[in-house]
Amino acid sequence: MNNQRHKRKESLSVLLISNTGRDNRQFNIPVPLLRLLPAVLVLILVVMGWLVYEFSVNQKVQTALHTQLSAQEELVQQLTNEKEQLNNEKQVLTDENTALRQQMEEAEAAAAEAAAAEQEEAADPAADPTYPGRYPYSGASVLLSSYTEEQPYLAISAYAGGTVTAAGDGTVVAAGSDEIYQHIIEVAHESGYKTRYLCHQSAEISVEEGSAVQAGDILLTITTDETQLDYQVIYEDAPIDPLSVIDARG
Repeated sequence: MNNQRHKRKESLSVLLISNTGRDNRQFNIPVPLLRLLPAVLVLILVVMGWLVYEFSVNQKVQTALHTQLSAQEELVQQLTNEKEQLNNEKQVLTDENTALRQQMEEAEAAAAEAAAAEQEEAADPAADPTYPGRYPYSGASVLLSSYTEEQPYLAISAYAGGTVTAAGDGTVVAAGSDEIYQHIIEVAHESGYKTRYLCHQSAEISVEEGSAVQAGDILLTITTDETQLDYQVIYEDAPIDPLSVIDARG
């Protein structure tokens, strides 16, 4: 028992000697502590290795997250660009649709106007240039007699310098004379009418058979005062009152 009580603990002494010979120090390190030191070093190395591993893993995770974030940002930018492109295409299509709708409306309006004009023209035969609606004489004149069944023409007293004119567009189908009239001019109109210009006295003729005339063209020029002009309108081979045709033209 006494031997165990007086047994000294083993230790390792470390002596630090100063160059000047002063302040020398001695440290005693217990042997169990020395035996524990490798385990501590191993533990420190393990902890450092774990920290290095965690740091490496964290760096990889951060790198992966950064890569994913960059990819998502690129995807968002791509989607934004596609959205802008789609909006631009939508605007272009909207503008084209608006233009097409406007063109369609204009075409419909033009067609409606054309149809209305055709209906108006059909309702108003005087709108046809071949319709003999003009008064057949320009210049001073006197109406001698009106149309009757016994006298199917207008009798007009004309004066020198006045002109006998075509009542509508047509073709001269006759230009001659007989025992009563010095000049007989007949014009056929595509509207189904014929007009005859019958001059009792000699006058200056401006057309010949086969000539195409337009409304207002000069057929005869009166050279003698008080020349009688008989004007006749024929429709479907029957004479009609010329004033009814002229009045229809307004």
